[in-house]
Amino acid sequence: MLDHLIKGATVVDGTGTPSYTADVGLRDGRIAVIAPSGTVTEEARSSEDATGLVLAPGFVDPHTHYDAQLFWDPYATPSLNHGVTTVAGGNCGFTLAPLNPERPADADYTRRMMAKVEGMSLVALEEGAPWSWSSFGEYLDALEGRIAVNAGFMVGHCALRRHVMGEDAIGGQPTPEQMERMLALFHEAMVAGAWGFSTTQSATHSDGDGRPVASRHAAPAELLALSRAVAEHEGTQIEAIVAGCLDQFSDAEIELLVEMSAAAGRPLNWNVLTIDAAVPERVPRQLVAGERAREAGGRIVALTMPILTPMNMSLGTFCALNLIPGWGDILGLPVPERIEQLRDPAVRAEMLRRADSKEAGVFRRLTHFGRYVIGDTYSAANEGLTGRVVRDIAAERGQEPFACLVEICANDQLRTVLWPMPTDNDPDSWALRAETWQHEDVMLGGSDAGAHLDRMCGAPYTTRFLGDCLRGRKLMGLEQAVKMLTDDPAQLFGLRERGRIEEGWHADLVLFDPERIDAGKATLVHDLPGDSPRLDSKAIGINAVWVNGVETIREDVVTGTVPGTVLRSGRDTRTVSTK
Repeated sequence: MLDHLIKGATVVDGTGTPSYTADVGLRDGRIAVIAPSGTVTEEARSSEDATGLVLAPGFVDPHTHYDAQLFWDPYATPSLNHGVTTVAGGNCGFTLAPLNPERPADADYTRRMMAKVEGMSLVALEEGAPWSWSSFGEYLDALEGRIAVNAGFMVGHCALRRHVMGEDAIGGQPTPEQMERMLALFHEAMVAGAWGFSTTQSATHSDGDGRPVASRHAAPAELLALSRAVAEHEGTQIEAIVAGCLDQFSDAEIELLVEMSAAAGRPLNWNVLTIDAAVPERVPRQLVAGERAREAGGRIVALTMPILTPMNMSLGTFCALNLIPGWGDILGLPVPERIEQLRDPAVRAEMLRRADSKEAGVFRRLTHFGRYVIGDTYSAANEGLTGRVVRDIAAERGQEPFACLVEICANDQLRTVLWPMPTDNDPDSWALRAETWQHEDVMLGGSDAGAHLDRMCGAPYTTRFLGDCLRGRKLMGLEQAVKMLTDDPAQLFGLRERGRIEEGWHADLVLFDPERIDAGKATLVHDLPGDSPRLDSKAIGINAVWVNGVETIREDVVTGTVPGTVLRSGRDTRTVSTK
């Protein structure tokens, strides 16, 4: 007997081939039968008419930070609502394990680091996760059997360094004995099921004390030793971030990434490729890494988002504006001093000069202050400004846009929420995106779901992209769009029997209305532990989501089931060799 029968669905199977109409039956977590409509004779415990609806494989998000959130939110919302059934975590060198049991304070260090570098709520981290593990395997075991999505995790370089080197992980180099211990710890994590190795060399990544995170102090020899260790395990890979990911790679960065991938004989992915027609030289430069990797026996894949993800800013709390060269010194001051400095015309002039320099890289996109929209305000002086564009307010007041923005924020003691309008929402940029998405070294993803919770909401990229393909710009056909969200990432990670609708494969499925599929506007909700805020987005047109054959979402509401699997390397992933 079938567990469930989906009748008359338009099946888009993830391979990119034309859709077809079929009945799809589920049994014991697998796709048991795919047959022409009306021909399935086997009885089913339940069934539904899916006429006019699209049945696709569950979406695979290749870059998330759900490492902590899954403990208090096993449904990985809002990703699961938007059809994501498999998430990759442990990215950017940041993981919650391993923790050295001889130094209990390391857990607090890790929480503060994650709060700073990934914008997670410190209260939620403290109250929402058990912190009962020391080894990476114990961390995975703590999630097993209690999650509604499938989740795989890289092991983070920062945790490895901290475990072995303690305080010396910041600024120090490992002794030969420490390097040997780090490799042993890494192998232990891989045997337990870690997907691979993740690291960061990005200048934007600092810990809770404002110091460069541990992996930023690693020399190339250390990175290559860990990369070679990846090669010893089945179904593994590398994820790496360097400073040039934000704008353009240096020659040294390309060489390092190529050597890491070639040493492992595994794919290396990085995040995130920003596509902007105003900077036409960026994409070709970034894709040089992939070309050189192939020549050296490796593979480098750039993740890029198929939508423009709004990210709010604030002069009052840490955000991307702090990462503009020279801005962190001003925005890190106590609020009264910060306001005083920001009101100084000379200080503002210097800030704008630094923001417009080449060294600001991709952050130059954030400095068109006349294009900012005022969000939530908190003072009588700013009443009526919510939703208005700064350039219009500045024109009314006879002010320069940045000076106007500063005064608005100062009235709120810098609590004002600011929404920059994207500078790359033009036809040329979208045409460049459509062209770039076709490149063999480019893959859709980079949502950062689970991180930067009150600043951005990238999780709905799946539904918003499909809605745009079906009813918006139509840059991609439905079959190809679904493949890019399912089979492409599944193939990169070597997921076993996931990413397609095929008989015998795991029944990770999403059923949606092609006339409606979309994502709602991001809104601030207070549903984290400690009543902490995050941005959420409703899924539109998603009828149901199944994970391992069990219904987890029905009409944007979680069902309460937790059928997800902690995906472990080797068992659940096969090797994708680059040799």
